[in-house]
Amino acid sequence: MAFSYSAPKPLAGRTILQIIPDLNAGGAERTTIDIAEGLTQAGARALVATEGGRLVGELQAKGGIWVPFPAATKNPLAMASNVGKLVQLIRQENVDLVHARSRAPAWVAFAATRVAKKGFVTTYHGAYNGKSAPKILYNSVMARGDVVIANSMFTAELIQKVHRIDPVKLRVIHRGTNFESFSPEMVGPDRVEKVRRSWLATPDERIVLLAARLTPWKGQKVLIRAAALLRARGYQDVVFVLAGDPQGREAYVEELDKLIASENLGSVVRRVGHVTDMPAALMASTLVTVPSTEPEAFGRVAVEAQAMGVPVVVSDLGAVPETVLAPPQVKPEARTGWRVPPDSAEGLADAIAHALDLKPSAREALARRARRHVEAQFSLDHMVSETLDCYQALLEEATS
Repeated sequence: MAFSYSAPKPLAGRTILQIIPDLNAGGAERTTIDIAEGLTQAGARALVATEGGRLVGELQAKGGIWVPFPAATKNPLAMASNVGKLVQLIRQENVDLVHARSRAPAWVAFAATRVAKKGFVTTYHGAYNGKSAPKILYNSVMARGDVVIANSMFTAELIQKVHRIDPVKLRVIHRGTNFESFSPEMVGPDRVEKVRRSWLATPDERIVLLAARLTPWKGQKVLIRAAALLRARGYQDVVFVLAGDPQGREAYVEELDKLIASENLGSVVRRVGHVTDMPAALMASTLVTVPSTEPEAFGRVAVEAQAMGVPVVVSDLGAVPETVLAPPQVKPEARTGWRVPPDSAEGLADAIAHALDLKPSAREALARRARRHVEAQFSLDHMVSETLDCYQALLEEATS
């Protein structure tokens, strides 16, 4: 098992429904499965209403129950129809509370739980850009839960700045990482070699990895420009891997390919698609980057990389810096990674160069510090326990 929820089991016999558009990839999707597993271990029924996706099999293997549901639709008429469908599902399955993890299905769940008189929990997973009144209203559903979970201090501050909710309703629960799976000792050389072969990396090439869906704000263009700078500085044994799905953004993929070609980096920067074995991908890498140009609500990849002992370079923006110790927050000898100005190819290149130039002893010391840091702050056990405590407190409040 990934973890053991060993606390008393007051949720035994309860039915908790999570709703999310799909289960393909991402932090919200992974958290959905982790919480479903925790609920199962606590003796509860863990339903997930979603359209499906590549992670459905894992959900079911961990005890979660997939309920096919058109949760991804943003069509107002379809969403209105979904309210009735969800009310019916809540009543048929005797659902005790609903936890929404995305805006469109959250509006459906908000309406359905008001009709069915059930508890409503939301997790504010993203920064949810939008400054117009209609967009702010649309985003506000994620702050309308009876309990609102923020996945970082940055997110909690954003919620209060934009929506000004009752502080009693707000809980900060950092995204948890499975440190059994993300452990260097658990990844054999065959898995690492399989990843390197799929990326066409030769034995003498060092890999700088950016693992994120292909979308402009994830910073792929910044890394490509940094790769050009590093190549010009003489770093000839380094390749840069862009791992992630385009998710329909074909125009952006074309932009990336044109930029790679214009910088003459065709053999240096590689798009490799979705990565299924993330621990092995991290172990195959010399360095991991998170060069986001817009605020992230959490830093999952940065935490996972530190757990694997891989140096990280992140944008000093949003919640990701909460996960990485770096000056001036700590002394240089206490750092677990590097923070750089967002959208700065030169700053990113400088930090990557520093990390690549680490002597073996310094790299090993950084790896040990990083592992200790994330184990203390971002464990899966803590996230699951805190979330289930939220459920229990809400259910007790409803019966008091």
